[in-house]
Amino acid sequence: MLAGTTTPEEGVAPDSRHFAAQFAATPRGARLARRLAVRHIEEWGYPPDSDTSCTIALVVGELVANAVRHGRAPGHEFALGLALDAATGVMRVEVADASPKHPPATAPSSHPDGESGRGLLLVDALALRWGWTPRHPVGKTVWAEVGGPSGKAG
Repeated sequence: MLAGTTTPEEGVAPDSRHFAAQFAATPRGARLARRLAVRHIEEWGYPPDSDTSCTIALVVGELVANAVRHGRAPGHEFALGLALDAATGVMRVEVADASPKHPPATAPSSHPDGESGRGLLLVDALALRWGWTPRHPVGKTVWAEVGGPSGKAG
């Protein structure tokens, strides 16, 4: 898929939408990824003040922050992908980075006084499910699915 694509791909169900882009692995790149995610799902019918948009903004924000902080590799960007299955209302967020270091299998517990470590707890609370897959030749993709009829966002 080409960066910035928002139309269905060949061979993909016509009731689905996709967006993909690459960003610099910097805090500025993370902010831009979050803003573009909100803008694109607005085009898909989810206004910025909707529960779904707020949930997606939070999930994207946490996953891209982790990609910048923990998944950064010199000379590599991170990629953001969004996919909406309009039939089910499930939206999938994917963030790929070049680091082979993977997140824990479950959301880590966090001390209330800790300054960090709550990102995956938020993703776990907001998503229907989440996980990660290896990316070849290097890196990983962390993904989360939100929404749907029984979803946690609406």
